[in-house]
Amino acid sequence: MKKALVFLALAATTSTTASAFVPSTNIKTAVGGVQTAARFPLAAQDEAVTSSTALALSAEGGTVEPESPKLMETLQVGAYFALWYLFNIGYNIYNKRSLNVLDYPWTVATLQMAAGILYFVPLWLTGVRKAPKLNKDELKTLLPIALCHTGVHVGAVIALGAGAVSFAHIVKASEPVVTCALNAILLGQILPLKVYMTLLPIIGGVAIASMKELSFTFLALGAAMLSNLSSSARGVLSKKTMSGKQMGENLDAQNLYAVLTAMSTAILIPLMLAIEGTGMFKAFGQVVKSGEYTAKSLSALLALGGATYYAYNEVAFLALGKVNPVTHAVGNTIKRVVIIVASVIAFKTPMSTGSIIGSSIAICGTLLYSLAMNSVKGKKKD
Repeated sequence: MKKALVFLALAATTSTTASAFVPSTNIKTAVGGVQTAARFPLAAQDEAVTSSTALALSAEGGTVEPESPKLMETLQVGAYFALWYLFNIGYNIYNKRSLNVLDYPWTVATLQMAAGILYFVPLWLTGVRKAPKLNKDELKTLLPIALCHTGVHVGAVIALGAGAVSFAHIVKASEPVVTCALNAILLGQILPLKVYMTLLPIIGGVAIASMKELSFTFLALGAAMLSNLSSSARGVLSKKTMSGKQMGENLDAQNLYAVLTAMSTAILIPLMLAIEGTGMFKAFGQVVKSGEYTAKSLSALLALGGATYYAYNEVAFLALGKVNPVTHAVGNTIKRVVIIVASVIAFKTPMSTGSIIGSSIAICGTLLYSLAMNSVKGKKKD
């Protein structure tokens, strides 16, 4: 499994350096005519924006229309979705296994975030990808978004360590509820009744799953909701501060994600040291001494967690930038189901009947929310 993911990561890197890190020439967006290759997979955006940088912070997929559908294009999109799922599954498994033996979520989250730097900095230095140029004011604009980006990752890592992987993803399915609330409070955006009605099965499903979850902990619930809140706030802040603005030079979607990764790493390092110190490195030695892992295998586990974290986000950009919003909504829903099923199999995590029913209701509600939002956007454009 490890060798396969490493090989696929290299293959994805090879394919993306040629064309994926820049807007595709055979795709045009229906949002302000802006071309963009990617969006954040976790942040929700409920209205059109005109900046390619702000678009990169959207997670609902682009309203893209292939000009000349071809078999190779279809196969390419299918490959991106397969890699997106595979890297995401790999990340969740490697992350959970790391946290099972090293209960230092802040340190693990920091190492995973920093792993991306080893990927995009060489691309900038070698000229394979043009390095972004930002002034101090633009960095200040990105700082609140980077803080939210940090919260998304830290919350998810803590949740995955405190409870079952399946439960964390069930709770994260409730993100649309938080997004609607923040949009109303911060942007004054009131949505049609049909959108709010889709939130009922999400709330009900998560409530049922939480009550029946065999591995329920308040820490896992709270951390997953922190990730949801941070993700929603990231999308809202991007609309409020970056919509219609041109940010820096060479700041396409992938470079924006890279800049936020670097900023989040800088934010996480002092927080990690303040909360956990260097305790994980001592624990690392104790785990190796116990014989459960060798130093090489445990290092590889941590490295693979970081590599698959950055890889699945990069590939998600490629996949979401080439499909319409409905396809994205369905694909994202299937992805969550696949991760839950894969984690249950990998860790032999028992799920009660109530938990299965609740998670199914919540995930279906998330799909209905995405479809309802896309319908609202379509009417606005008409």
